[in-house]
Amino acid sequence: MPPFHSTLPSPGHTLGNVALMPLRQTTKGSARGPAPPTSEEDIIDQTINLFKANILFKNFEMETDVDRVLVYVTLYIIECLKRLQKIPNAERAMQDMYSAALEAFAIPGEAGFPLNAFYTKPKGGEVEEMKKYFVQLRHETGARLAEKVFDPSLSPDGGPAKWWTCWAKRKFLNVALDSRR
Repeated sequence: MPPFHSTLPSPGHTLGNVALMPLRQTTKGSARGPAPPTSEEDIIDQTINLFKANILFKNFEMETDVDRVLVYVTLYIIECLKRLQKIPNAERAMQDMYSAALEAFAIPGEAGFPLNAFYTKPKGGEVEEMKKYFVQLRHETGARLAEKVFDPSLSPDGGPAKWWTCWAKRKFLNVALDSRR
């Protein structure tokens, strides 16, 4: 059985070969970025919904520029879950996810980026736009994931839900975004 790919259409505008997808902007920090707003299901919703199925795969054939966004967000979800499993409550989780989105990270073309073979380096003026876009993706992903991980129906004691944190030890495509861990 092959992994699940994004069903969202490519918006046409790209940074490098990464689609600039519209985002449902639910956090304060995510409004500052190049991604246009939308009120419909976005790439982050789709990635979170497909996460538990896709995490089991060691191979993923990137068919479109939208799949590159899906792969990046999937890798970032793993990094978020590693942090969220150690946090005692939802309020602290939201704060930590906000600060995690702002931490230094590598973009395609830089030495620390784990999937440089599949992503093209952004051209001159696109570098800053890509950084802003990835920060925007990270803000939204962290906030929405924290809501899911600390959902009271999954974890009545207020801690992180084991149904989510159990996936923190898995690797997707045998790589990790943060090489320090």
